[in-house]
Amino acid sequence: MRKGVKVTLVGGVFAVMVGGAGYGAYNLVNGVTGAGGSSGAGPSTVKAGPPTSREIGETTEKFFAAWAKGDAKGAGEYTNNAEVASAILTGYRDDAHLTKVKIAPGKATGATVPFSVEATVSYEGKTKPFAYESELTVVRGKTTGRALVDWEPSVIHPDLKRDDTLETGEAAAPALQAVDRHGTVLDKKDYPSLGPVLDQLRAKYGDKAGGTPGVELYVQHADEDAGTETLLTLAKGKAGRLRTTLSAPAQRAAEKAVAQHANSSVVAVQPSSGEVLAVANHRKDEFNAAFEGKLAPGSTMKIVSAAMLIDKGVTKAGSPAPCPETATWQSTTVGNLPGLAPNEKATLEDSFARSCNTAFVKLVDEDGITDESLTEEAQNRFGLGLDWKVGVVTTDGSVPASGGGDRAMNMIGQGQVQLNPLNMASVTATAMTGSFRQPVIVPQSLDDRELAQADGLPASTVQQLRRMMNRTAVSGTGARAMAGLSGSIGAKTGSAEVQGQERPDSWFTGYRTDVAAAAVVQEGGHGGDTAGPIVAAVLAAGS
Repeated sequence: MRKGVKVTLVGGVFAVMVGGAGYGAYNLVNGVTGAGGSSGAGPSTVKAGPPTSREIGETTEKFFAAWAKGDAKGAGEYTNNAEVASAILTGYRDDAHLTKVKIAPGKATGATVPFSVEATVSYEGKTKPFAYESELTVVRGKTTGRALVDWEPSVIHPDLKRDDTLETGEAAAPALQAVDRHGTVLDKKDYPSLGPVLDQLRAKYGDKAGGTPGVELYVQHADEDAGTETLLTLAKGKAGRLRTTLSAPAQRAAEKAVAQHANSSVVAVQPSSGEVLAVANHRKDEFNAAFEGKLAPGSTMKIVSAAMLIDKGVTKAGSPAPCPETATWQSTTVGNLPGLAPNEKATLEDSFARSCNTAFVKLVDEDGITDESLTEEAQNRFGLGLDWKVGVVTTDGSVPASGGGDRAMNMIGQGQVQLNPLNMASVTATAMTGSFRQPVIVPQSLDDRELAQADGLPASTVQQLRRMMNRTAVSGTGARAMAGLSGSIGAKTGSAEVQGQERPDSWFTGYRTDVAAAAVVQEGGHGGDTAGPIVAAVLAAGS
């Protein structure tokens, strides 16, 4: 026998442990050792500290053995949440109809053990193999001192989240073939960012698209709006066909652009219609941050703030908006990005193009400006904070009325303001056209849903916003990212400070002809450096 290899007998089946780190495959249908792995009385003191390599191996071995046997209660006893784990493992066997389970652990990294699963799904005479990979972590029980599997639903399958279930049966909704505005098929393989969006569209519109359900193994998400996620098809149904507003070329460009930066998201809309052209995320999870995120937008918010100042008659694009080194409002002192020289003779257009924070803070105490002014502008002119009916789940922006220092911080996209790329792309579209057109990803005619309405902007305000955004794109903070784009262009950069982060979130929004786009890269630094190229790539692709 090789040095470092130990053979043990578990429930009548031999298992191999290599150096306490890698464990042999299990195909267990016989007995399993007693829950907790205890034989006789243990020590009176509770163990403390991280589990040892041996404990990790033993706990993992016993947990896998019980799981493979279908002993849900027994497997649950080797976790730190036995009741919940047992219930999910029971559903794995009885509701998902997964049997003949084989688990092959990989090499542990610390207390984390990766593993692969092979099983068989059987339902009403239909049978198919099912394989996937996951991982678990072994921790020390707080009260028992035992080494236990740190229970998370993702242990059973990586796509399971809290309160989700695995089920096999007739699909909750018919399969759906989503196509773009030109008829190009959109699928998860070619457009991975669309996975959560396509699942939601299927759940909401599958019955309306003319399809018939098949038989599937699927994740039933606890959030009904998230729909179901198909893991395996046992019998195909007939897919319905759903036309979306998306553009395959824009979507392809968006997917490629966000792939360059972790935790990045982008959205593109058509200003003349409000139709969403692209939505893409690059994240480890499947959260659609582009539509559902809630982040401080940094200086991209100055589009709304500038519009408010113009609409209130405080200043104009060509009127004074001095840019001092610092500005203070109610004990809150704000500065500018490093390297931005003060300019006491600056106009609003100058300060906007250079992204001067202090110019905007100095104007919050002008006559006619109240704690509610920015909120009213955001809602009544730009449609933020209203109940958008996009066609899938979205978060529609929050610009709350704020007193004290937050009145000033909200003006520069910090404070209590929370937006996402969908919101900011819509803001840019409204600034470009003067009309708020609520974003949609499927035509309103599909279900006659009521879209949010807002007043939009006066023509003179639009003219000034476009002038300032064009200046930013041509010679301001957005110039490097927008270089090379032809046609009518405009932009605004943003860098949002976030507590606990070493680098700010990078924001950028811009328009070109009849496309408006916005992107965020969390901890990406300056807006023009990381988010800027993402937006530029999508704008270059057009619609």
